[in-house]
Amino acid sequence: MTKQDKKVLVDSLVTEFKKCNSLIICDYKGLTVKQLETLRDVARKSEARVQVIKNTLAKIALKEAGYPNFDIKDTNIFIWSNEQISLSKFVTKFADDNKETFSVKMGCFDGEIVDTAHITTISKMPSRDELIGMLLSVWTGPARYFATALDNLKKQKENE
Repeated sequence: MTKQDKKVLVDSLVTEFKKCNSLIICDYKGLTVKQLETLRDVARKSEARVQVIKNTLAKIALKEAGYPNFDIKDTNIFIWSNEQISLSKFVTKFADDNKETFSVKMGCFDGEIVDTAHITTISKMPSRDELIGMLLSVWTGPARYFATALDNLKKQKENE
């Protein structure tokens, strides 16, 4: 990779990192190509990006994007998105499914470094769609009960 190619890569990464508010760094040593493609497919469905980046280039890009200083070592894969909950959900599920070859190291949510326990806790929260479903259920509850009461009243009048 030439110096110009590295500069272009870092510039594009800085742009990407500035647009997102959640980033997770994972160890992927031993992951097969098929498993990596599965991870990328799941990430694509969750509107997240997955990329293997050299540690030195990643440090430069993260620093220029305004992220805190990470202690990045060994093999790393970077996964980022604008949605913390869905990102945490699919990353922790993938880590559980591939325990021998994939592990979550650390992350950064809203500019703060978070550990694996925090990411796991976030992954157990309901997603945006689940929260909307709960809210709609609460909103439609009174109308549903009213309709049921009217139906029961109608049946009672018919029986009399």
